[in-house]
Amino acid sequence: MITKGKQHAIAGSKQINIDEAIERNWEFPEFTIKEIRDAIPSHCFRRDTQRSLSYLFHDIALIVLLGILASYIDTFNSVIVRSSLWIMYWIAQSNVAFGAWVLGHECGHQAFSPSKTINHSVGFVLHTALLTPYHSWRFSHSKHHKGLGHMTKDQAHIPPTRSEVGLPALDKDPQADGPHDHFDETPIKTLFCLIRIHIIGWPVYLLTHETGHKTSGWKSHFNPNCDIFEKSQFRKVVESIIGIVAMIGLLIGCGQSFGSLAVIRYYVLPYLGVNGLLVLVTYLQHTDPKLPRYRDNVWNFQRGAALTMDRSYGFLLNHLHHHIADTHVVHHFFSMMPHYHAQEATLHIKKALGKHYMYDNTPVPLALWKVWTQCRFVEDEGDVVFYKN
Repeated sequence: MITKGKQHAIAGSKQINIDEAIERNWEFPEFTIKEIRDAIPSHCFRRDTQRSLSYLFHDIALIVLLGILASYIDTFNSVIVRSSLWIMYWIAQSNVAFGAWVLGHECGHQAFSPSKTINHSVGFVLHTALLTPYHSWRFSHSKHHKGLGHMTKDQAHIPPTRSEVGLPALDKDPQADGPHDHFDETPIKTLFCLIRIHIIGWPVYLLTHETGHKTSGWKSHFNPNCDIFEKSQFRKVVESIIGIVAMIGLLIGCGQSFGSLAVIRYYVLPYLGVNGLLVLVTYLQHTDPKLPRYRDNVWNFQRGAALTMDRSYGFLLNHLHHHIADTHVVHHFFSMMPHYHAQEATLHIKKALGKHYMYDNTPVPLALWKVWTQCRFVEDEGDVVFYKN
């Protein structure tokens, strides 16, 4: 039993500060990766190229079908009907294309096929088509998986600290744990901020590595010399950049052949929808008032992997998104597991993790509002820190 005090002795003579963990009644997971793996049937780890390709063809067929159907929208005389149908197309195409992006992400984890050649070929095409630098992102995403939940090692979801958001030290802060007037904003401003981050958040992250570990210099998925990458990865990063440049050139060519308005309608707006889904899904997977962050003294891989929140988006969207959101916990423990086994594996991992399995059934719009308004910063000190507002 751990008793409260400013410093606590755990694991021999190691001194750690877990005051927030005690205050929140947070218990550290003590399971091993082997224990979790042994709880999941072995067939869940098998990769089947033909089955994976069937999902790829499913997505491509839907994308093409939606595009063909959209070509008839302007034949309707009513402006209201045309506008409504275009909006329906953008929403539907965004969700289907996001599913294709998820398959590209699966390729980057080597979960699509036992063949590296197939994985990288399919992944490169899918991600490049959606303006994601395939190799660059899979390199940084691998570090995200290896450092999830760590206050400095993660590459995607490092929360700002008290000092970084401009608040006084805890012992000098009259509002202490909050909520802070510093973050007061009208609902309209909050909504504007949410819309803005869902439109530009993904390209900003790719260009600036905004929510990753802060270091000097230009950290970007388009800078092969930055410290996101190893020297041996330089060539692959350059290949990714060339792919993006070629895709942009193709879009420009399509604009010249079919008109800029057609490119905006058929590609750009669904592409922005994919970006918004990327931000929404990944943000809610790893950010919640219930999910702490660890520092070196208490972090290990399995503890970090457990700091993941499964959320359901409803049967249809879960299907179109290849269950990236409602089976994300098992994905962080075993990223080479194909998505079509993840639902079954989740049933087993829930039992193995017990109270350490994280799931939230709050409707997604309400969950987004709650997380955005309550998860503002963490303390500068402490080996276990929770979000505060």
